[in-house]
Amino acid sequence: MNLQTVVSHLIEEKRDKMIELSDKIWECPEIYFEEHQSSEYLCKALEAEGFQVEKNVAGLETGFIGSYGTGKPIIAILGEFDALSGLSQKKGLAEHAPVVSGGHGHGCGHNLLGTGSFAAAVAVKDYMEQTGLKGTVRYYGCPAEEAGSGKAFMARAGLFDDVDLAFSWHPSTIPSIWNVSTLANYSATFIFNGKSAHAAAAPHLGRSALDAVELMNVGVNYLREHMIPEARVHYAITDTGGTSPNVVQPHAEVVYLIRAPKKQQVTELYERVYDIARGAALMTGTTMEVEFEGTASNLIPNTTLAEIMYKNLTAVGVPTYDEFDKLFAKKIRATLSQGDIDADLAGVDKETAKKLKDKAITEIIPPLGDEAALSGSTDVGDVSWVVPTMQCLTTCFALGTPLHTWQVVSQGAMPIAHKGMLQAGKVIACTAIEAMQNQVIIEKAKAEWKERLEGESYVSLIPENVVPPQKEARV
Repeated sequence: MNLQTVVSHLIEEKRDKMIELSDKIWECPEIYFEEHQSSEYLCKALEAEGFQVEKNVAGLETGFIGSYGTGKPIIAILGEFDALSGLSQKKGLAEHAPVVSGGHGHGCGHNLLGTGSFAAAVAVKDYMEQTGLKGTVRYYGCPAEEAGSGKAFMARAGLFDDVDLAFSWHPSTIPSIWNVSTLANYSATFIFNGKSAHAAAAPHLGRSALDAVELMNVGVNYLREHMIPEARVHYAITDTGGTSPNVVQPHAEVVYLIRAPKKQQVTELYERVYDIARGAALMTGTTMEVEFEGTASNLIPNTTLAEIMYKNLTAVGVPTYDEFDKLFAKKIRATLSQGDIDADLAGVDKETAKKLKDKAITEIIPPLGDEAALSGSTDVGDVSWVVPTMQCLTTCFALGTPLHTWQVVSQGAMPIAHKGMLQAGKVIACTAIEAMQNQVIIEKAKAEWKERLEGESYVSLIPENVVPPQKEARV
């Protein structure tokens, strides 16, 4: 039997256990740094499979590493399991129906991501046991990808320094390889403090923190004309200072997320935003302080690994979808706009896009190419600065489904998602095993990685004095 057949058999033997684990994580959605139950599920599952588990790594209460084997090569497989706020949704419905109003939900499919990577790590371990293949496979339990930058803390702590290659994946609508760059980002909360006063009787005695937030936002919006077009700046006012208009607001907060293609560009843009915030404080007679929220480096492509992973993706092939899968995908598709579908196919060549646009479940497409750049960000980027890294995509959602939506949550515990999750596990495991068996692949990937970095070393954007926050799970 070929490698893909052997690995597929290893994962299919434990199919039910993997699906049960993914659904358990789906059922207890926990946001960044609060993933206590989800991480415990994965740690127990790793221990049951014979992995040595180290918890609380890099100061992350919900971060962990499961290891099997000894010596080189060392392969890292990255798993995520954090949810998003406000995206609670019942599964299997093509209409918005929260389980808990305002509650959390796995709107990016990280219940699948963490379990699919776990399936890959277990398959590599099982293959090593059966064949005597030497080396080490590690599962990295990475919290706080959506906000908080768990992998960036791990990279800063040196947890990837001895790793040879790293692999991951992401639930998607189109199966392919993610050999692209992403935007680096930096997020911070700007906190303004002023002085309250009666807004009618003595407004001259007040110093409005809300005015400072509004002036900062106006200033940053004028800045948009004078920054590179690839950059992105987003903000959310998270504290307006109260709900009484006849009180001058003494406290207000705004969170900013700044993105640009390179880390240096993000740093420079952040300094300009910071200066605008200082100016807003001066104009309003308030004080200003900043709290770090998260950061991510830009993702470094690696065509050497992309080619190996794409070969394994096509060899593993797409799952078999029955009429239930197809009908459900069509129902979800009916809730989406043409704009959603067009955006999903952005970057795909015209002929392929034309062929796919009328399909609710799509086929494998070739990688977009290492010159492609996504406007989003991921803390996998920090890992890719330390070690050659590659990710695949598999179909877990109907074509056109935007991430971070209730539609993703609805599909995330359904058969279409389970099939994509297991497919990803097979692809990652095959790629990892192939690299472990062939040192030339590792050496070639590292040579390309060094060339792409152009002599630049990894420097974390996390301020030196910042440590991961300690948060208890919400009930």
